[in-house]
Amino acid sequence: MDSTIILGGNKRARQTYGFDDVALVPSTLSVDPRDVDTSWQVGNHKFSVPIIAAALDAAVSPKVAAEMTRLGGFAVLNLDGLQTRYADADAALNAIAEAPAENIISFIQDMYREPVKLELIDKRVREIKALGGVAAVASTPANAPQFAQVAVESGADLYVVASTVTTVQHYSTHMTPVDIAAFCKSSPLPVILGNCASYAACYDLLEAGASAVLVGVGPGAICTTRRVIGLGVPQITATADCAAARDDFYAKTGKYIPIITDGGMRNGGDISKAIAAGSDALMLGSSIAASAESPATGFSWGMATSSADLPRGTRIKTTVMGTLQEILLGPAHKDDGTMNLVGALRLAMASCGAKNIREMQQAELIVAPSIQTEGKSAQRAQGVGQGR
Repeated sequence: MDSTIILGGNKRARQTYGFDDVALVPSTLSVDPRDVDTSWQVGNHKFSVPIIAAALDAAVSPKVAAEMTRLGGFAVLNLDGLQTRYADADAALNAIAEAPAENIISFIQDMYREPVKLELIDKRVREIKALGGVAAVASTPANAPQFAQVAVESGADLYVVASTVTTVQHYSTHMTPVDIAAFCKSSPLPVILGNCASYAACYDLLEAGASAVLVGVGPGAICTTRRVIGLGVPQITATADCAAARDDFYAKTGKYIPIITDGGMRNGGDISKAIAAGSDALMLGSSIAASAESPATGFSWGMATSSADLPRGTRIKTTVMGTLQEILLGPAHKDDGTMNLVGALRLAMASCGAKNIREMQQAELIVAPSIQTEGKSAQRAQGVGQGR
């Protein structure tokens, strides 16, 4: 069915969908949640939990990276962030967390004017490894060639090249763009590329040699990209489009490259829907920043918040919900689906008759915006459960 909408004249648009627009349909087969396999793989690294902690300064430190590894996932450390700008990163993080709301963007910009130090990249990677963690690190495309060399020598396991939008084709009369394909080809580490939100952009990144692709432009709780520059695709549609690119690339090459839905997921229902839309794993930021172990307890801010000329993020308050283990694996002591995310995913998969992630990608989704409010008037009136 054609979903094209005529906006006026010759300008057309298509209908797209976010997490609140759809719902999962139970299958005729149910599975014991204990028999559900939530594992996935990037490069030669296999993880039992399909959740990644996003490269946010307020969410990821070497200690958080080690704990995420212990719990079955992994975390990404931001090499363009405070951990590599300040020897005493905790003091810098606390300064931003404790700063008054007035002029907070200017304050964050000032903090990020301190240059990145290569010796701190080396130190942070070694700290993660010494604590037993998978050392996944991230940088912008422009910094990737230099930073990756240091990270590899220090023992990093995965490298993420990410920006608001990352494309293989880049035009500039002011700089020589990084050759993404050459970077992937020469890298001794699996390279995760992002972000993108369309079939064509995802397919280009897959052809360039990505070991995984990040999907999502502007959906995160701390991101203001969608308002500042009007850019973004709702995550269900973005994920489904990129999953189609992954599947077509696999059919053509025999290489199955996972896609990772990055941002916009607030609860177990959202992460279950993301996988049903075609995702292989999920990247969470604010949920991780709300853990007791987070390095900037109680607050989070985006990677583009510190932009010197056009900030595309803000600082938000993230009330501490519990430990990382409680948030990921439970037990939950909240009723809104924000804790025991893997347990929620297991139950959703079990109800959809899916024994693994690939089977969950085939689960039936329906367009059902009323699913959020149907029969929930008492919860809304009392501010509990789905009424929050």
